[in-house]
Amino acid sequence: MNEKAKEYVGRERYTFEDLCGIMKILRGEGGCPWDREQTHKSIRNDFIDETYEAIEAIDTDNTALLCEELGDVMLQVVFHAEIESEAGRFNINDVTDGICKKLIYRHPHVFGEEVVSGSDEVLVNWDALKAKEKSRDTVTAKLKSVSASAPALMKAHKLGKISRKAGFDFETAEDAFEKISEETAEVCEEMRKNAQGENRERLTEEIGDLLLAVVNTSRLLGIDAEEALDGACRKYVGRFEAVEDKVLSSGKKIEGMTQKELDLIWDEVKKS
Repeated sequence: MNEKAKEYVGRERYTFEDLCGIMKILRGEGGCPWDREQTHKSIRNDFIDETYEAIEAIDTDNTALLCEELGDVMLQVVFHAEIESEAGRFNINDVTDGICKKLIYRHPHVFGEEVVSGSDEVLVNWDALKAKEKSRDTVTAKLKSVSASAPALMKAHKLGKISRKAGFDFETAEDAFEKISEETAEVCEEMRKNAQGENRERLTEEIGDLLLAVVNTSRLLGIDAEEALDGACRKYVGRFEAVEDKVLSSGKKIEGMTQKELDLIWDEVKKS
């Protein structure tokens, strides 16, 4: 153990500054071989995984787990900042400086003299200040600002909200719902062509259009499509578990049953 590492052993409580110091030791000479080898891209998915684990803690109202998972998310932030610090481009203090300045700038009703009527006006001002700050003076620029790496359902929802603010959107959820029928018919047509060995890329495109129509309908109904699909996935797993429990209790296994037999049990579970 090197001398710097000894300084951090056995403390009753640690601070954010301690976390940054520990990361420097792990990445430094004589530190951890694995930590020293990592790059932004090699730990990219870890960042995503830790974020989703924090979200799960929120969804399950698990306070203790949330505390732990937020620490894991914080570690990822410090890790990426340390990689940049070693390259001499920026460090964790630049990160905190930037976010503090952003918060002050985008809250003129708190750190300035502006007066707002409520949270709705706060959001309007936030978007306007953000657009000004990023020099996004066209609707297209705002559309392109949506993260390319965001989950597709979330991305579609955000694009729809931006378009609506610009006055380009379906008038009602019913109008958007009609688009689903139109896109479904086009998917059916492309499925027929694909069965004959024709353009699969076109089929993929039409399925994408269908999904976008579903997201638009969901958005205009005030429902988050990502949450709705997540709920459907959870429901599916729950029903599947109930089906398998019934199958196992009969001394059989799902793998040895026919689709028709499983459908009958599925319908029974669904009704119950």
